[in-house]
Amino acid sequence: MGMAKPFSHLLIAAAQHHIRTGKKTKLSHSSTLRLAGEVLAVAAGLKPAFLYDYNSAGILQILNYVQQLQSISQIGCRLHILSIADNVLIINLEMMQLWLEMLLLQNNISFIDVSASRTCPGLCDPEVVGVIKSHISDILDHIKAMVADTSQLLSSSAVFSTEWNLCTLFGVLLGYPASYSFPAQKNFDNCLSLVPLRVFTAQATLCRIHTDFKVPFYSFSVPDILYPSIKIGLDAWCEKLKEAFRAQKDFTDLCITTEVVTLTAVAL
Repeated sequence: MGMAKPFSHLLIAAAQHHIRTGKKTKLSHSSTLRLAGEVLAVAAGLKPAFLYDYNSAGILQILNYVQQLQSISQIGCRLHILSIADNVLIINLEMMQLWLEMLLLQNNISFIDVSASRTCPGLCDPEVVGVIKSHISDILDHIKAMVADTSQLLSSSAVFSTEWNLCTLFGVLLGYPASYSFPAQKNFDNCLSLVPLRVFTAQATLCRIHTDFKVPFYSFSVPDILYPSIKIGLDAWCEKLKEAFRAQKDFTDLCITTEVVTLTAVAL
């Protein structure tokens, strides 16, 4: 009998088989391992969702890939492929429901107004937060309906409203403790040009691959000028991530880093 293939080989083969957008455009080995790591981070309860942005693969390709990943990795939790206006999110259904419910109850996300008309970023006015929360509530209703259907470990659906600011909502759905807001109906301009941003990154080692392979599974920023006023929430978020990390076995060596960067232009 031949030896079983190493776990990393199985992950690479799964992505290269299912996720192709042309005859020659295979993902690189490091991209396939990072992709698998991001999906496994969702399955391990380290983040509620992951936004697929590796290539233009369609829903069916991603579904087939995640299904194979579930069998390779013995993923026990229920995953869901959610399509929002040509964007594909891979979601941990139960975790997403809990995250959105907690957010609506506890105000545990900072919404940051980066409208182009402002001279500098600031926290959103309560009425703007109220509108964002009503949009989150719409998505939560959709998620609850998906959670209620327990017939399969992997499912898919689509949801969308023209009223939503997808930049703001993706910050929420990806589990960030802070999310940018601006009037998306007008344009995507913002006031973050040359504003010092504090960037947070969380990464960890995927245990079943060689020891030095790090998966970055969180990266978000907040304007440094607002950091003192939202530090308590950010610290609480870091503690919660460490707690979730202790409760899983797929990753080791959690590393949360922060650095301040200044960019001439920031695309949201």
